[in-house]
Amino acid sequence: MDERTIIIGAGQAGLATAYHLTRRGLPCLALDAHDRVGDSWRQRYESLRLFTPARLDALPGLPFPAPAWSYPTAGQMADYLEQYVAELHLPVRTGVGVRRVRAAAGGFRVETTDGELSCATLVVAAGGHRDPWTPALAARVDPAVVQLHSTAYRHPAQLPDGPVLVVGASHSGADLALELALAGHPVVLAGRVHGQLPYGGVRGRISALLLPTVASHVLTVRTPVGRRMQPMVRAGGAPLLRVKPADLAAAGVRHVEARVVDVRDGRPVLDDGTVVEARSIVWATGFRDDFGWVEPAPLGEDGYPVTDRGAVPSVPGLYFVGLPFQYAFSSAMVHGVGRDAEHVARHLAAHLPARRPAAAAA
Repeated sequence: MDERTIIIGAGQAGLATAYHLTRRGLPCLALDAHDRVGDSWRQRYESLRLFTPARLDALPGLPFPAPAWSYPTAGQMADYLEQYVAELHLPVRTGVGVRRVRAAAGGFRVETTDGELSCATLVVAAGGHRDPWTPALAARVDPAVVQLHSTAYRHPAQLPDGPVLVVGASHSGADLALELALAGHPVVLAGRVHGQLPYGGVRGRISALLLPTVASHVLTVRTPVGRRMQPMVRAGGAPLLRVKPADLAAAGVRHVEARVVDVRDGRPVLDDGTVVEARSIVWATGFRDDFGWVEPAPLGEDGYPVTDRGAVPSVPGLYFVGLPFQYAFSSAMVHGVGRDAEHVARHLAAHLPARRPAAAAA
């Protein structure tokens, strides 16, 4: 077995893990299917900005190169990750997709688009195979209606003039509904809003100062409130941050909490019986994660791997980083993933006594 730890994914979770492993003198290699580090951010809608200010967007070992209270764009985040690899000399191989992970004697076999690799320890930092999800009824919508999943949306010019139905009222749905309304489209936003948190201005700065503490130390799997919140977060029920219901109303967005449940004469129908006349539909309906490609990983009732802060107790040598609410609300946030990565690296090092360098004990 290769003594390197293989890390699947070179986004913020994988790179933070690589940083903490190399800092401990443990050889590793991060694999990423994209051609460039940061491409997963470059493929998002053009107006996207991070929900946290730059002061909270740095990974361990390198400050984020932007004013502390600015909100970086997706492109800035992508470039930062590329800079992170270059300046910290992290071992990354791009353009290599992982198809399957199998258990093997002494470790794991990793089937990639560039052949098979073996390793004794493996960190999955790419989540599941995230398939954009739209309801089956979308196939019954009139073909003349343009339909996009939010992952395919880049800018308003992709859609024809006329009314737009945005389905899903979480972060991306609210962002896109507002942008489309400001671009001149009549917009209906369908979906339940799961509350809102302060963002921007004085209240937003106070919230941003408190957020790391609350998200990292209060909302964890070790507290009752955190354990109640974990399933809600994993089901996609996050509160709004940047775009508030008041912003949507001011822009002319018609927000309804009704769900799209049927199609009648080629038009979407809400659960209150309303038929929505739309020339375009944007499905901000999230993803379906599939972890079946990591064959050794036991899955819980929610479909996520069963871990103890990232370590899989029943499969020694197998780890996950970057899962939603892996340990805390902050686990899927840039400022929180570094802590999870450090914990995994520390656990991994402690369970490799024969290869653990003397410096790692410090």
